[in-house]
Amino acid sequence: MSSVSISRFAALAAVAGVGLASCSGYGPFRDRSDLVVEPATCTAKRFDIYFAEGQARLTDPAMQAIRMTADQLRGCDIRKVQVIGLASSTGSSAANQTLSERRAIAVTEALEAEGWPLPVFEIAVAGDTGATSGDGTAVPLRRRTEVLIEAAPPR
Repeated sequence: MSSVSISRFAALAAVAGVGLASCSGYGPFRDRSDLVVEPATCTAKRFDIYFAEGQARLTDPAMQAIRMTADQLRGCDIRKVQVIGLASSTGSSAANQTLSERRAIAVTEALEAEGWPLPVFEIAVAGDTGATSGDGTAVPLRRRTEVLIEAAPPR
């Protein structure tokens, strides 16, 4: 932009009531912290952990997701953690119920190992319930746990 263009832009911005924060004193912002706010870390979070077919073993990416979430919420007041185990429609309903329970327990134990308080956990299992649509089509990506976290700033 030429200096004429910048001057014209500044004039148009002034008429529109828009300040130019980064240009020599224009606008109400004098410091970057006036513009950028750090995201709140102690808030509700939700993430999924995926598993291989018929498995309840946590993969390296799953462990990374668990560690990353634990690090983000370190120092927060963890009020409630819901871990919901799910399974695909492959296999028997009884086997899928057991598998979804093993998946939920694996995730809960990993979060506990990261220092989260065990009493705040609620474990639920759905097995293969909902793993097929009304017309019998398999629902993709059911081999997972859903983790829902209620967190707040420390008291």
